[in-house]
Amino acid sequence: MHKVAIHPDVVSRAIERRGGLRVFDSLIPERTAHIVVDLQNGFMAEGQPAEVPLAREIVPNVNRISAALRSAGGLVIYIQNTIDAAAKTAWSNWFTYMSGEGRREAMEAAFADGSYGHSLWPGLEVLPQDIRVKKNRFGAFVPGSSDLHAVLQARGIDTVIITGTATNVCCESTARDAMMMNYKVIFVSDGTATYNDEEHNATLGIMLAMFADVMTTDEVVERLAGGVRQAAE
Repeated sequence: MHKVAIHPDVVSRAIERRGGLRVFDSLIPERTAHIVVDLQNGFMAEGQPAEVPLAREIVPNVNRISAALRSAGGLVIYIQNTIDAAAKTAWSNWFTYMSGEGRREAMEAAFADGSYGHSLWPGLEVLPQDIRVKKNRFGAFVPGSSDLHAVLQARGIDTVIITGTATNVCCESTARDAMMMNYKVIFVSDGTATYNDEEHNATLGIMLAMFADVMTTDEVVERLAGGVRQAAE
């Protein structure tokens, strides 16, 4: 698991700007979705081309948040990174310039729809009522990348909890756009993972500074329980 250490200057600025460290004291479960980003074999299994070893360690926390939100009446959505013909055409600069030929071919094979790498990690507790959304960019809210926004809007969702991998790529990209599309965003510090602590903490600082409420799994579960109590009262 990553050792979380957000720079004290970032914490101070966030408190000054917001009037406190935390933004969302409670959550309304039925208006909340847990967005699990790219926890697929291609990112999780040993020897896969995009393996993030630390991502395997966050799975219990991801499952715990999903279970708490489901029991409270919320929604769980699994995002699946998908490399398809549309992505290679509309996002050609990434495939042409930002990845060498060998790497590009390995990634295309790993994340082709229906491949082993494209499948969700078997350690995830995926239930029949959960939703799967395929995306073909880093961020799931980029126009043309997926139908995530439409799925959320159709269900009255205004709050998203972000977990998954990689912290500083697809998780960060999705969280940034979610905030700018007027969703309340919770970024889970021990429910996201990348290649090292430095990259992980850099993104947590960016999230705290401008884009999201950064919480631990314990804090998310506590706020979901608080939302249930408020509804009962």
